[in-house]
Amino acid sequence: MNFELDEEYRLLNETVARFVREELVPLEPAVLEREANGGRYELLPEELEPLHKKCRALGLWALDCPEETGGVDLPAIALVGINQALGHTAVPFNFPPDSPNLHMMLATVNDEQREKYLEPYARGETISAIAISEPNAGADPAGMTTKAVKDGDDWILNGRKIWISKVDQADFTIVMAVTDPDKGSHGGISAFLVDKDTPGFEIARRIKLIGGHDNYEVLFDDCRIPNSQLLGKEGFGFAPMQLRLVVRRLEMGAWCLGMSNRALDMLCEHANQRSTFGSLLADRQSIQWWIADAVTRTHCLKLMLWEAATKQDNGEDIRTEASMIKLYGTELATDIIDRTMQAYGAMGMTKELPLQAMAQKVRLMRIYEGPSEIHRWVIARRKLKESA
Repeated sequence: MNFELDEEYRLLNETVARFVREELVPLEPAVLEREANGGRYELLPEELEPLHKKCRALGLWALDCPEETGGVDLPAIALVGINQALGHTAVPFNFPPDSPNLHMMLATVNDEQREKYLEPYARGETISAIAISEPNAGADPAGMTTKAVKDGDDWILNGRKIWISKVDQADFTIVMAVTDPDKGSHGGISAFLVDKDTPGFEIARRIKLIGGHDNYEVLFDDCRIPNSQLLGKEGFGFAPMQLRLVVRRLEMGAWCLGMSNRALDMLCEHANQRSTFGSLLADRQSIQWWIADAVTRTHCLKLMLWEAATKQDNGEDIRTEASMIKLYGTELATDIIDRTMQAYGAMGMTKELPLQAMAQKVRLMRIYEGPSEIHRWVIARRKLKESA
């Protein structure tokens, strides 16, 4: 495997790292202060607008969108470094549009949907959400009960979805629903595009999460949509949804690498400055071992990401690798951030440092896109199947 990026991608990664360092990190105090005072963990419109202008000026827009939609069409290997850089800051920011939904649509849209939904989304003109989980069906799609029933040239949706991000801002939502209860996830789940303000589509409540984050619960009450809103083939919504999850899990692994490296940098800086009982923390064996473990494990995660990205760029199935990366990355970041907070002592418990924001973010990440226990089960089941 070649561990050197092409010159073009290396320079792009450097540009992104500089953007994060010069444009995003300076916004951390304001974001942390708002969240500490009970606000949402987000950038304000007046902060986002100049950032988006800067992104467009630097060419940091639609990075993995196809060239025919005005995108850059970057390979997965180049995106690893970009998402790693974004993980280096506690400021919540992504280069538009949100990649996972984009990839799901790329695999499924027809010509009409491409013009109406995909292309404006790729240009950053619209916002999307996706509704998968339900109150009694989170990581297990077989338990999904939201149904879509054909009625002439329309579909009627009924059910409830939960843990949905950005649905309050979304121009459209990708909704997963059961169209054939007998087939379940193997041919019985379909995807639909539901526009905001569609009758029967209601945001039921906002759910506040730790760290100033939030999700939403939505209801579908005889929500009627035309057949043209079916995304892909009837009964074949599960595989494109899995593609979306794979893309997100690679992103999460790279974010975790960025957070881990940020925490490790803070740990080393503090250890070289802080003295206790006449000695620097850097001279304590426990601190040295924390650092050694962190350096070793972050190196492992980087190699995992590079291998998976290379395989994905070669068209290989990386579902197992994505599960391992999501599992390993989130638990690695949890450990390194926690030890850095411990080394900082009381200061590590304050909301003045980005550590607590990263700790709460990664705690959420150990749940969404599949909890750690599910990924362990999936990895083990596939290995046992190979062995048998």
